[in-house]
Amino acid sequence: MNNSVTNTARLLWAGLRALLVLTLVTGVIYPLVVTGIAQGLFSDQANGSEIASDGKVVGSSLIGQSYNLPLKKGQETPEPDLKWFQGRPQNGLGTNSVNTQYSLILSGATNRSADNKDLIDWVTAAKAAVVKDNSVNGYTVKPSEVPADAVTSSGSGLDPDISPQYADIQVHRVAEKNGLSVAQVEKLVDDHTEGRTLGFMGEPRVNVLELNTALRELLAKS
Repeated sequence: MNNSVTNTARLLWAGLRALLVLTLVTGVIYPLVVTGIAQGLFSDQANGSEIASDGKVVGSSLIGQSYNLPLKKGQETPEPDLKWFQGRPQNGLGTNSVNTQYSLILSGATNRSADNKDLIDWVTAAKAAVVKDNSVNGYTVKPSEVPADAVTSSGSGLDPDISPQYADIQVHRVAEKNGLSVAQVEKLVDDHTEGRTLGFMGEPRVNVLELNTALRELLAKS
C-alpha cells in the first residue's frame, strides 16, 4: 500500500516537473527568444509596420485607410475627400462611390462571378466616379485609362496599395485641390512607387497611406 502511494506520488511529481519545464521552455523562454530575434532583425514588421507622421503613429503600411468627408445627414456612404489620393474600393465595393469606409471587422471579396449583374453595375458606377472625380480643368480621364484596381476591391478588401496607373490619374486632381503643381505631386508618386519584389514578384505599387502622409508633410511646408 505504502509502495503504491509512494510510486503514485513520484509519478505525480515527475509529471509536475515535466509540466513546469515545458511551461518554462515553451511559454517563457521560446517566446522571449522569438520576440528578441524579431525585434532585433525585423523590428518594423514585428511592431505592425507602423507609419508615423509628426511623431504619431497614423496607421500600418499593411492595411488601407479611407479618406472620406464626414457623413452628411441622411447619408449612408461617405463621399471621398478628393484632396487626398484614394485607395481601392473596400469590402466588396461601394454602392454609390468609388471609396467606401474600411471596416476591419469584415474582410473578404465579393465572390461574385464576372457576369454577375450587381458586380457589373458596381464596376460601371465605380469607373464613372473615377472619371468624374479625376477630370479637372485641362485634364480629362478617359474610361479606357481607368485601371482595374480603381474599380475592384482586393481579396481582403483592405489592400493598402494601388497601381502606379491609378495614382497617376489622380495627380492632377490632388494638385488642383491642394494648390500644388502637377510636377510636385508627380514627384511624390514617383518617390513612393515600389517595383516588383526582388525584381520579378508581384506588380509595381504605391502605398496610399505613405503617399498621403508625404502629401500632408509637403502641404505643411508650403
